[in-house]
Amino acid sequence: MKVAVLALDGVFDSGISAVLDVLHTADVLRRQVAGAPPPAFDIVTVGVRRRVRTGLGHRIDTAPATAAEDADLLVVPALMERRPEALVEAVASAAYRPARGILAQARERGTPLATSCTGTFLLAEAGVLDGQRATTSWWLAPLFRDRYRRVTLEETRMVVSSGGVTTAGAAFGHLDLALSIVGARSPALADLVRRYLVVDDRASQAAYAIPSALARHDPLVAAFEQWARTRLAEPAPIADAARDLGVSERTLQRAVARTLGRTPVGLVQDLRVEQAEHLLRTTDLPQAAVARRVGYESPGPLRTLLRRRRGGG
Repeated sequence: MKVAVLALDGVFDSGISAVLDVLHTADVLRRQVAGAPPPAFDIVTVGVRRRVRTGLGHRIDTAPATAAEDADLLVVPALMERRPEALVEAVASAAYRPARGILAQARERGTPLATSCTGTFLLAEAGVLDGQRATTSWWLAPLFRDRYRRVTLEETRMVVSSGGVTTAGAAFGHLDLALSIVGARSPALADLVRRYLVVDDRASQAAYAIPSALARHDPLVAAFEQWARTRLAEPAPIADAARDLGVSERTLQRAVARTLGRTPVGLVQDLRVEQAEHLLRTTDLPQAAVARRVGYESPGPLRTLLRRRRGGG
C-alpha cells in the first residue's frame, strides 16, 4: 500500500510525526501478525516544494507532489494555526492554492484522502468534503459548520470515514487517524501498533469538549449557556430561557443548532454532564447525590449520559 503524506509549510509538527511514526511502526510490526502478514506500507512524504518548514521551524525534505499520483492514499497532516479566523484566511489564501489543487486532482482520480484537526478546513476549502460527513477539532466545530454548510459535521466523533475521505479530531487525533488507516488493512496490526505505542482507543471527542468555549461563537448561544448553568439543579424549560433572553423559542433553537449542531436541550445535557464529572472528580458525593445536583432525580439517566460522553454508546 503506497501512502503519500502531503507536508505543507506550517504543518503541525506532532501531527506529521504521529502519522509517519504509526505507519512506519506498522510496517515494521506487520510480520508479527498471526497468519499471512498484511501488505507492506510504502510511505513517501511529498510537498509542493522540495523543502518545507514546519510550524515550529523544522525543515522537511519532500518528494515532488507527482509522487502522490499513484498513491493508494493521500494523507494531509494539520496546519499549525490555532487562531480560527487566521486558519480560514490561510486555507483560502493563494499560498495554499497548489495544495488545494493537489487535493482536488486526487479526488478526481478517486484517490482516498485522510486528514485531521485543522487539515479538515483545507480539504473543505478544496471542495472535496462537499456532500460528505466529517469531523474536526471540537473547538473549531462552530466555525467549520458556519463556513462549510455542504459538509455534515460530526464533531463528537474521533474518526469519520465517508465517501473515500477519512477525517479525525483535534491535534493528537492524528494518532487515531493513522491507526484507522492501519486498521482498514488489518485490525490485528492496528491493535498491535496501539499496544507497542501505548495508545488508548478513543471513539469520541465529546469527553474533551468545553461547552462554554463552543457557545462563545454566537452571543445568543453564549447567553443561553450562562442562563442554563445557573439552573442545572432545576427544570429549565427552553420557553423560559427564550423569554428571559428576549427572543422567540424558535430563534433560540436555530441559533443553537447553527452553532453547535444540536438542540438547546442537548446543550443543557452537556452542561449537566460536565458539572457532574467535575463533582465526581473533586468531591466524595455518591452518584445519586451528584445526579440530584445537576437536575436528575435518579442516577440512571446521568450514568447513560456519562457513558455516551465517554464514547460508550
